[in-house]
Amino acid sequence: MVRTSLLAAGFLAALATFPALAQAPAPAPVPGWAIGRPEGSTLAPHAPRLTVTPVDQVPVGALRLPPGFQAEIYAHGIPGARMMAEGPNGTVFAGTRAIGRVYAISRNPDGTTRTRIIAQGLNNPNGIVMVGNSLFVIALNRVLRYDNIEANLDNVPAPVELTEAFGLPGDADHGGNHHWKFATLGPDGRIYTNVGAPCNICEIDRERFALLVSFNPDGSDRRIEARGVRNSVGMAHHPITRELWASNNSRDWAGDDSPDDTLYRVRRAGEDFGYPFCVGSWADPQENKGRNCSEFSQPAALLGPHVAALGMRFYTGTMFPEQYRNQIFIARRGSWNRTRLTGFDVVVAKLDAQGNVTAVEEFLTGLRDDANQRFLGRPVDVQVLRDGSMLVADEQMGAIYRITYRQ
Repeated sequence: MVRTSLLAAGFLAALATFPALAQAPAPAPVPGWAIGRPEGSTLAPHAPRLTVTPVDQVPVGALRLPPGFQAEIYAHGIPGARMMAEGPNGTVFAGTRAIGRVYAISRNPDGTTRTRIIAQGLNNPNGIVMVGNSLFVIALNRVLRYDNIEANLDNVPAPVELTEAFGLPGDADHGGNHHWKFATLGPDGRIYTNVGAPCNICEIDRERFALLVSFNPDGSDRRIEARGVRNSVGMAHHPITRELWASNNSRDWAGDDSPDDTLYRVRRAGEDFGYPFCVGSWADPQENKGRNCSEFSQPAALLGPHVAALGMRFYTGTMFPEQYRNQIFIARRGSWNRTRLTGFDVVVAKLDAQGNVTAVEEFLTGLRDDANQRFLGRPVDVQVLRDGSMLVADEQMGAIYRITYRQ
């Protein structure tokens, strides 16, 4: 009996020295995107390719456009390229997310391009905008200003740190959800950006999250432009009316066909578009809390369920035919939270003289293979150049296409 007790005591003592043997390991935390995923579902985000794609594998030949339009590779070998901005001297800047870089792409006299990495090691530097000769980079909550950037592409100076002045919520505040930024310069000289929802669908502080906001370029005078916008990664001002328009990504895990991603037209500062209660007339089954969706402003257009509508711009050039002038081009990165793929294209929202959307039409297709349920690329942004051509950034291929028109 004494011997048995001694053996038991020795066994327990040994367990105490090896805690991993004494208790099962804690389960891995559920990533934010998977919260709410139905049991048994295998749907998950498509990881972007973050290595260089050989130029002969960039699928420019698969692109389909309306008659008279052509596509060519403008630049390649730029992994993760996303949101774009054009400098006064024609340099095209491109931000990224996971790869943490900002690229500068300049055009050589022979029509080829040269790409430089002008910043790296940043946390999701997706939001970029030119203000005069200065490039602003918004990496989550961090705001950096690179002065006289086009004259210093080979010797980039240390940026001016404006993070404290802008006071955007940090990564911890967002819980890893919808914290990447888009940025645009308004006709009033202010910088407009987004503050996404810190979750898929949940109660939020509606003065801090799910917002479109604007600032003076020094970070002062924060102004809420719109509330109830879950996750906008694209916005632009109408070139004539100066109204702010924005794309929006709606919630996941509410089914293959609901809710739609949306296009919003902001007619007054502080306008409320309903997140988390509603998306247009669709009452969220989880968070509606008895709210009537008519309380909130309605979308200017529905863009399709889970299409990931991102970068958008008004066409302000003269190269494209007249019917495209002042119309909205929208890059739809493509679905992951849907059984059958949707998106992976660029569409154009057609506006009438009163600014109402009359149709949303396909413009650039060919990257989604419906028969095999696979995709060749992922358009994430469009940028109208001063010559009237339009760039399309393909994050998956690390390439930028140039779209031109000739009769």
